[in-house]
Amino acid sequence: MDTIEFIQIRKFIVKLGKMLHKYGTPAFRLEAYLTEIATYLGVHASFISTPTSLTIVIWSDKHEDEYNHAARLMPGELDMNALSLTDELASLVLKGELSLSESNDKLDEIDAMGSLYGKLPTGIAYGMATGAFAMLMGASWSEIGWSSAFGLLAYVWTLWSQRSKRINLMLEPMTAFIAGLLACAIGSYVDPGINIPLVVLSSVIVFVPGLALTMGLAELSSRNMVSGTARTMDAVMQLFKLYFGAFLGVTAGFSVFGENIYTPAESLPYWATWLSVLLLCIALVAIFRTRVKHIPWALAAAFIAYSATAWSADYMSQGLGAFVGAFALGLFANAFTRIANQPATIVAMHGLIVLVPGSKTYIGLNSFMTGQDFVQADHLGQEVFLIFMSLVAGLIFANVIMPTKKAL
Repeated sequence: MDTIEFIQIRKFIVKLGKMLHKYGTPAFRLEAYLTEIATYLGVHASFISTPTSLTIVIWSDKHEDEYNHAARLMPGELDMNALSLTDELASLVLKGELSLSESNDKLDEIDAMGSLYGKLPTGIAYGMATGAFAMLMGASWSEIGWSSAFGLLAYVWTLWSQRSKRINLMLEPMTAFIAGLLACAIGSYVDPGINIPLVVLSSVIVFVPGLALTMGLAELSSRNMVSGTARTMDAVMQLFKLYFGAFLGVTAGFSVFGENIYTPAESLPYWATWLSVLLLCIALVAIFRTRVKHIPWALAAAFIAYSATAWSADYMSQGLGAFVGAFALGLFANAFTRIANQPATIVAMHGLIVLVPGSKTYIGLNSFMTGQDFVQADHLGQEVFLIFMSLVAGLIFANVIMPTKKAL
């Protein structure tokens, strides 16, 4: 291998690694995938990925050429469209259908792409996701409506945070604070008796880091200690910021507008649960920027995960039911990889978001701080821990039974 070819290969690997990190790829998947790419391209490489950095070492067979690269990166956000296109491009390079110089230009084009769905559909997706979660939690129809409205407000704050660094630093607590303040005003003057803490939780559910906690534990289970610890602690701090903002907003709201006396509403029919799962899945398509051709797979993944969990709940505890759901989801995601030749992450994330107990972690934090439960929840701390462990174990068992075709 001559020096010019080595330079082209290491440029491609570095750019590919940075882009996959930007799209929210977990450390253990990113490192394994880049190692496969380097092996196919005929070089040796070592990678260390954390949520805020990426270190790459590449060398040739006899160490004629060596290259070290370390970059400070911001934590990535899930972008399934860009992840899919990047994987397809890497496959073309490995097949020899695309040169390394051409691939660098293509990677720049993918990186410059925006969301497939635009701002208006994404904003509607935020409102739909928050309303669907409130429905899943058994809220009344009016509480579902208020949660959807606050979800749209959360999206406005999200857009503002993309233009302002100061807003970006205080996005989670400020969004929760405004939601808490407005919910108290609505409970006093417009719709008395609503479940204010549930409305506030639903309105910020897109920020609750249940998925990040699960990914952090998965990285720890794969012996990625630095990345797993960093991602887990980042998720915990995000949860604290959300709760503090909500607690401050509700406290200030009660001081200004007076206490709200919660009046339990009539329970929603059973079919509303499945409708909420469908609406949540549709909303996640825009939020995760899923490609159109993958939408049926993503919806199927979410329903398989939720159905398996609901079915197993008749025979075992909810925590162990999450293991069955995660196991079924893992098998389906790995089957998707073999059939569609695409990363399993594309459909697995849609199913995980239905299973992860991020909201229960928030509820448990509220119970610990105030001694009050705004939904019925017994032994919440034990249940949350068991669900997290069950999710990680279910995915590991699925990979053993049906190994994934791709590292991603």
